[in-house]
Amino acid sequence: MSKTKGTPVLETSMGTISFEMYTDHAPKTCRNFVELCNKGYYSGTVFHRIIGDFMVQGGDPTGTGRGGTSIYGASFEDEIHPELRFTGAGILAMANAGPNSNGSQFFITLGKLQPIRPFL
Repeated sequence: MSKTKGTPVLETSMGTISFEMYTDHAPKTCRNFVELCNKGYYSGTVFHRIIGDFMVQGGDPTGTGRGGTSIYGASFEDEIHPELRFTGAGILAMANAGPNSNGSQFFITLGKLQPIRPFL
């Protein structure tokens, strides 16, 4: 696997969001997100799920919350690291339908979350 390069950026109607990636902790997850950003996969997509003081979710090209694939195919396995925690607003993580079902969907925290399994 090649090393992930670049800082992923999302252009939204509310402004630009750039992300710091923890490639040593979640290399496949980071590579997936960076490559999808660089390929324009997320262009024109919406945040289809917004829960105040919790998170916004996007990354589904259908806008329904049911679509999207990873660069590895339909999905890829979880990368859980004990040092990655949801400590405040602005944390990026993969959204999925259960264990080892990561695709293109992601969420961004809007505040500190109760302990849940981090993926990115």
